[in-house]
Amino acid sequence: MIYAHLAWEFLQIGLFAIGGGLAALPFLHDLVGKYDWFTLAELADMVAVAESTPGPVGLNMATYAGYQAAGLLGGVVASVALILPSILVASLVCRFLTRFSNSRAIEQMFAGLRPAVAGLMSAIGLSLISLAVGAGSGAFPASISAKALLLFCLMLAAVFIWKKHPIVYVAAGAVIGALFRF
Repeated sequence: MIYAHLAWEFLQIGLFAIGGGLAALPFLHDLVGKYDWFTLAELADMVAVAESTPGPVGLNMATYAGYQAAGLLGGVVASVALILPSILVASLVCRFLTRFSNSRAIEQMFAGLRPAVAGLMSAIGLSLISLAVGAGSGAFPASISAKALLLFCLMLAAVFIWKKHPIVYVAAGAVIGALFRF
């Protein structure tokens, strides 16, 4: 039964998470409260692992979430369910692309989708920031870890100043975390 639930949830995520792998975050966040497959802290770990491993972020998160929920087969079910809608929709879009490529209605639809998806991702991002620098509740933290907040601010500044490859910041965060015992 868990495999059917995984397939259904990840089919929906695959169909509606428009904008790339991180667009799946609001849907995964919703699963935290819906099932006991993983916690908010595990979701934060999931994002870290998905961002630091090769491959599409959304697929990495689906595999991780499915594995957390139901082992190896759960990871396979979640991964296949996530990509299946994309394969089907991409096949249909390719078939009709030339016909609607200059459609003003399609342009307007995507113009509306972009800020909506950005807003959802920002809300989850704030929740993950709170989890990273606070007590781990996912809401605004009552107590803030000074070390975690400092590292967050330094990494944020470093990303905008030096513009290095993301793996540099992931590796630096891991090393700093190990050295300073976060």
